[in-house]
Amino acid sequence: QVQLVESGGGLVQAGGSLRLSCAASLRAFSTHVMGWFRQAPGKGRAFVAGISWSGGSTGYGDSVKGRFTISRDNAKNTVYLQMNSLKPEDTAVYYCAAAYYVRNYYNAPSYDYWGQGTQVTVSS
Repeated sequence: QVQLVESGGGLVQAGGSLRLSCAASLRAFSTHVMGWFRQAPGKGRAFVAGISWSGGSTGYGDSVKGRFTISRDNAKNTVYLQMNSLKPEDTAVYYCAAAYYVRNYYNAPSYDYWGQGTQVTVSS
């Protein structure tokens, strides 16, 4: 019955912004590390951002540093990804993931639960 549901994806022009949300039904959401990954057409899964249990620590993939911000609201069991200055190369399906423990945010196999993804398309 663990469920992660992403929302907020859509089509946006280059330079625009989107805010993705991931609503989690898993027990003790506040004790889980949360991450965002993405997969572009014909590409493998790539790390986007991760955030600690408390929200006090974050990490980002090199391609999104300075443009994307991950945050969480434990009272709402929700993690967010604010995406600014979007580029066409950001076009991908974005996935939310949860883990009880990860050594590194970017290590996808460490995550225990995954959402079904939300499509983000950035037009030029």
